[in-house]
Amino acid sequence: MPTPTTLSAPTLQAGMGAIPHASGTTFRVWAPHAKAVSVIGTFNDWNAKTHPLKAEGNGYWAADVAAQPGAEYKFWIRNGKQVLKRNDPYARAVTNSAGNSIVFDPAYDWEDDHFEMPAWNTLVIYELHVGTFNPKSPDEPGTFYDVIEKLPYLQELGINAIEVMPATEFPGGRSWGYNPSHPFALETDYGGPQGFKELIKQAHRHGIAVILDVVYNHFGPGDLDLWQFDGWSENDGGGIYFYNDWRAETPWGHNRPDYGREAVRRYIRDNALMWLEEFRVDGLRLDSISHVRNVHGSDNPETDLPDGWSLMRWINEEIHAHMPWKITIAEDLQGNEYITRSADQDGQGFAAQWDAAFVNIVRDALITQSDDDRNLSAVAGAIGTSYNGDAFQRVIYTESHDEVANGKSRVPEEIMPGEAAHWYPKKRATLGAALVFTSPGVPMIFQGQEFLAEGYFSDDQPVQWHRATELAGLVNLYRDLIRLRRNLHGTTNGLTGQHTEVFHINDEDKTIAFRRWADGDGGPNDTTIVLANFADRTHEAYTVGLPAEGQWHVRFNSDWQGYDEGFGNFESFGAEAEEGEYDGMAWHGSFGLAPYSVLIISQG
Repeated sequence: MPTPTTLSAPTLQAGMGAIPHASGTTFRVWAPHAKAVSVIGTFNDWNAKTHPLKAEGNGYWAADVAAQPGAEYKFWIRNGKQVLKRNDPYARAVTNSAGNSIVFDPAYDWEDDHFEMPAWNTLVIYELHVGTFNPKSPDEPGTFYDVIEKLPYLQELGINAIEVMPATEFPGGRSWGYNPSHPFALETDYGGPQGFKELIKQAHRHGIAVILDVVYNHFGPGDLDLWQFDGWSENDGGGIYFYNDWRAETPWGHNRPDYGREAVRRYIRDNALMWLEEFRVDGLRLDSISHVRNVHGSDNPETDLPDGWSLMRWINEEIHAHMPWKITIAEDLQGNEYITRSADQDGQGFAAQWDAAFVNIVRDALITQSDDDRNLSAVAGAIGTSYNGDAFQRVIYTESHDEVANGKSRVPEEIMPGEAAHWYPKKRATLGAALVFTSPGVPMIFQGQEFLAEGYFSDDQPVQWHRATELAGLVNLYRDLIRLRRNLHGTTNGLTGQHTEVFHINDEDKTIAFRRWADGDGGPNDTTIVLANFADRTHEAYTVGLPAEGQWHVRFNSDWQGYDEGFGNFESFGAEAEEGEYDGMAWHGSFGLAPYSVLIISQG
């Protein structure tokens, strides 16, 4: 078989990496310090003399080769006496993290995929880790196809978005994913790019959006061909893709991308847009962007990275301009409202941010052993928080991958280590879940939380799905909460609304009540009341203020025995509002309230 020839310049395609077309593949790479560049691969017996790339200016090199999708390749780079063989920074697929790049054909049959992103005020997110979510063998990580098998379950649960922990190629087969070796390639052991596209298509068919977790605060550190990519570096730093001074320092090594270099900025921007456009993901969750905008992830101006701030803003502006229905979520955890403020108001322009204040305060209230020590004023503040006056600019949760690992455990395990199935952990964990689904914000749960997954999260410990059957009642509790949060029964529209008022704080009895409403005055079919008991005390008839006359119905009682046979099944009927000022309202009513329980109450 004759060796493929280098094709003429007019067939060069736009773009970076390997771009297959009708008559071959365009290869393009940025290597500004290289003296010569070739593409080597299975199509030329890895011979650097066969297909040299031509300099295009500004450090870019390109050539057309009659190579077909599926071919393996690398870039051969000469810089002085150095000769380097590097994987393509833009490779869409690799044989493995330490292997070769693969020419990938992005064509895919999406069939009838016309998915519409749910409105953000009805979004309910389920965070999952592909490798442990539903693996077929404890000895092998799970795949995108294994996740697909559980989509009917997730659809029935009621969530309408999955947030996939980072799935780009990393060293080995097991990882949380926050150590990306090849930012444009999907993890081979998970099923590669085709598997990911199939997951997205099938998720859309089940009415479920896909949000992908991406990592731009550092790259690597393992199997990282981006490191000193073309042989140049300063101060023994990372070379052209990285800062080569004090700005390189991160908690994960001295490997922060250089957000000031135009080619690096475009590399990260191209990556974000690729997921949204080519892969049709419905949103991105950007990991620890506090370390993109500041060397130490703090609000200390002396270590700010203005180029990192402007890069995040640029990416969000691009998305808002062309795909405003797609969501971007920031993990900043500093309570900085400028993260979700619009770009034209000096903000970064994210749609929402993970809210550390909610999770820290609510988790503390749940796991504190003594009822008397629960800080309900702090809980009230966490419930009522919003950014820039928008209830849905924050993601709220009691469990995430970070909150159930790194020395921490699942909420039930924190409450009673080794006895997570006991009454106390069940009651207080479900109390926390009810607050997540009723407080203002975008609610999120972590895989297995709905059936009280035990222990802590690890990338080699699969989800124990037998618990979903054993604790089916608790799964139904989550299902009921999700349906009420999304107002699927038409009785809790207030939970989708912008307005919140914590109107009742009883620090002696450790109870709290708040109302949610959507319309300006909160009419009879709008206002939703949430009453929560943070103590091991029973109230035959607990009185709270009500904003309107008429009948108020209990839509949800977390103490129902149908959720768990150990629950008390304490009766809590609806109430006719009685005239008389209470909690600053003109009406009031009394409801049965069980220990560590939540009631959701509405009219209509």
